[in-house]
Amino acid sequence: MHTSRLLPILAVLLLPAALLAQERRTLTPDDLFRVQRVGAPQVSPDGEWVAYTVSVTSLEDERTDTRVWMAPASGGDPVPLTADKKSASSPDWSPDGRLITFLAARDGGKTQVWALDRRGGEAYALTDVKQGVSAYAWSPDGTRLLLTIRDAEEEDEEKENAPRDPWVIDRLEFKRDGTGYLTGDRHTHLYVYTVASKELKQLTIGRWDEGRAVWSPDGTRIAFVSNRTDEPDANENSDVWVVRADLPEPTDAPTRITTNPGSDESPAWSPDGRSIAYVTTTDVDAIWYATSYLAVASAEGGESRILTKELDRNPSSPRWSDDGAWIWFGLEDSAENHLARIRPDGSGLERPVSGALAAGAFDWAGATFASQASTLDRPTEIFARTGMAAGMGGSPGAAAPLRDAPRITHHNDSWLAEVTLGETRNVHFSSADDTEIEGFVAFPPGYRADDPAREQLPVILRIHGGPVSQYSHSFNFEARMFAADGFVVVYTNPRGSSGYGQSFSQAIFADWGNKDFQDVMAGVDFVIARGWGDPDRLGVGGWSYGGILTNYVITQTARFKGAISGASEVLYVANYGHDHYQYEWERELGLPWEGDNRATWERLSPFNRAHLITTPTLLMGGKEDWNVPILNSEQLYQVLRRRGVPTQLVVYPGQGHGISVPSYQKDRYERYLQWYRKWVKNEGRPVS
Repeated sequence: MHTSRLLPILAVLLLPAALLAQERRTLTPDDLFRVQRVGAPQVSPDGEWVAYTVSVTSLEDERTDTRVWMAPASGGDPVPLTADKKSASSPDWSPDGRLITFLAARDGGKTQVWALDRRGGEAYALTDVKQGVSAYAWSPDGTRLLLTIRDAEEEDEEKENAPRDPWVIDRLEFKRDGTGYLTGDRHTHLYVYTVASKELKQLTIGRWDEGRAVWSPDGTRIAFVSNRTDEPDANENSDVWVVRADLPEPTDAPTRITTNPGSDESPAWSPDGRSIAYVTTTDVDAIWYATSYLAVASAEGGESRILTKELDRNPSSPRWSDDGAWIWFGLEDSAENHLARIRPDGSGLERPVSGALAAGAFDWAGATFASQASTLDRPTEIFARTGMAAGMGGSPGAAAPLRDAPRITHHNDSWLAEVTLGETRNVHFSSADDTEIEGFVAFPPGYRADDPAREQLPVILRIHGGPVSQYSHSFNFEARMFAADGFVVVYTNPRGSSGYGQSFSQAIFADWGNKDFQDVMAGVDFVIARGWGDPDRLGVGGWSYGGILTNYVITQTARFKGAISGASEVLYVANYGHDHYQYEWERELGLPWEGDNRATWERLSPFNRAHLITTPTLLMGGKEDWNVPILNSEQLYQVLRRRGVPTQLVVYPGQGHGISVPSYQKDRYERYLQWYRKWVKNEGRPVS
């Protein structure tokens, strides 16, 4: 298994000594609203500035606002570009560097592309699209915008004050979390907007949706992603397509570039416009457990070449160097997120940004390279290196300085100076069958894990969602919050997790709650064996698949004194046709009414072993969750309540799978702490 390497980039993440000397406090749920979330960097064409976003959630105002900022690439004070409490997103630079553009909905209107002259003045709307704009991109010559626009809803003025029409359903996939019922025949299409004349021309039509659209280097063509099969709801066969930008009339027959029956996405043009790099998933039967690969195809179509077949790790967001000598991409690997590059023939893989960190979105222009990065001790900030090889090409050694790129944003410094954080360790241990598992252990502030006289503390096992996801070397607010309350927190990457190859992830295919159960329990035993955790005071919990695996845990062992199952599933057949996963259910478990499939559905359902649960369990979820419907939590609650097992059901009104209302976010964390304090730390006694 890959071993993390501590690189010099981490040195610049340390707080100044003057800040360390200040008196600090322990972290609380309210600190969630002090963390500033720094978004993707966009480097100005001259390489002098980096634009990015900062999102802040206000408990008082019950809202999250996002502002666009700009920081000097060589370091210095950043400048806020958009107004407070007027959210903006997707910042970009016009090709001449004069304008900074962004998406925003102002004065009660729909989302439009807005522009701000870098030399000063007020922001103004570049577009005026009735139904609003979903995404945009500047043409290389700066004269046009590529717009992604969803069809407008039909309006009936005569029914303005009447009840809504009934939802008439005729799609195979008819529901989506965050959207609700999928009705009508509205689709998302591509348009070209000429800035000077304000002319809007539609490029694509039809009963399909288009997205991830990018200009060719000469501005004559556009590559995009679309599932244009006869029944898009019945598969995940998205392909890369190309359409000309100067079509006199919109078309429903663009040029197909890829023919893989799986998912092809994230197209990126080569500088000469002859090739397109993209991310492909070829193992259709493995659904979300499959490893994705970096591939290259001719921009005219034809046979594709997979570049990372032997890597067995998931790439993302490819981009060619300006000289066409390299393809850069994000790379998920063993609880780390790297930035890598590879030659177009698949040779010479390098990881210019790697080690014990979680690198995110990146960009370059001129001689400046910028990227996001987070570590265990710091939320995401922007790092930039100036004086680099222009266009991020050149010799292999040219990218080496990226490993110690200085940090140019400091949005969370003042907050970090207020709180005291304990140690978090990256750990490896063996599961029951000797499979090596990776994870993290967070300790309370001041806890000396290597002190022979250390105290055995109550332990919380937290389980990530997905299941195809991973805990990484990034700042984990939730783990820090529990640790600040006196718990040792173990959070692991059991089988099913991404970042460790397809076999590791696919090990739980149609076998949930078996090997992944063994893996998370091995993490608990590891903490106890080290003398850090009290074996008689154990808690467990998670959200989404983290809640699902929690259900498996408490149906198989009575070792835990308290559990929290958030947005989980329990009786799987009840979800078929009720949640938005009909395709994935059928692929993994089969149609529930055919052959022996129903036996598999029932074997895997924790509901059928719910009578074995003795652990006091808090159940939570959103009222409007169509990802993992609240039906599941209601069913498990009924079983536990009927049997006299201590339980509560907390349902958040109007919320989907993610809890977005700030006061609900705080309420959830406070309930977490109250439940674990009572049942784990105090062993069922009242909390003083």
